[in-house]
Amino acid sequence: MTQPNQRTAQAFDALAGDYDDAYHDRIARALVAFVAPAPAESVADVACGTGAVALAVAAVRAAHPGGAPVLALDLSPGMVAAGRARAARLAPAGAIDWRVAPALPLPVADAGLDVVLCASSLHFLGRPALADWLRVLRPGGRVGFTLPLTVGFHPGGAFAELLATDLALPDTAADAAALAQASGFTAAAARTVTVGARTVALVRARKPTQPPAQPQPPAAGAVTRS
Repeated sequence: MTQPNQRTAQAFDALAGDYDDAYHDRIARALVAFVAPAPAESVADVACGTGAVALAVAAVRAAHPGGAPVLALDLSPGMVAAGRARAARLAPAGAIDWRVAPALPLPVADAGLDVVLCASSLHFLGRPALADWLRVLRPGGRVGFTLPLTVGFHPGGAFAELLATDLALPDTAADAAALAQASGFTAAAARTVTVGARTVALVRARKPTQPPAQPQPPAAGAVTRS
């Protein structure tokens, strides 16, 4: 494990026993409803924490058994252990595939997923996560993520030091959708959800079904203007 990953894992391990599950569950349920993965689609909950998104997907799928388990992975063994304990109470057996693993790169084959979901974590992962999600999604696959709006977001202590420096937090939901579009996704849409004093943007978007067109060189003998 690299030193930054080890530092992140240790910070979240320390938080695992006192994690705000109620807040994260509400955000996760809103995100899952916004993206609406189908029962048969392959889904990953990236940087899953205690599994709020995976549990929300499993709850929706309880009436449609037989699909592949939701892949829930996190760098923090403590978070994954807490998630497993929650799932034992709240989810059908085998509904979630828990893994202790880094989110970058995802341990998933190219074009191996239908849906990537990431709640409350992209601001720690940074822009490389968006590029990796394009890699693991099938053409036409969907991404759903959340980002805190700048208003009212005041991280402190070790967590302030873990924030990605290459990703500016959005001021509005439209800013968050624009981030998805600028990262290569299409059909981006966003809305906000407020829980207590915290407001976050929910974003959904698609991986293009075709690779972007490459610019063609000018034909031989063509006149160009400077």
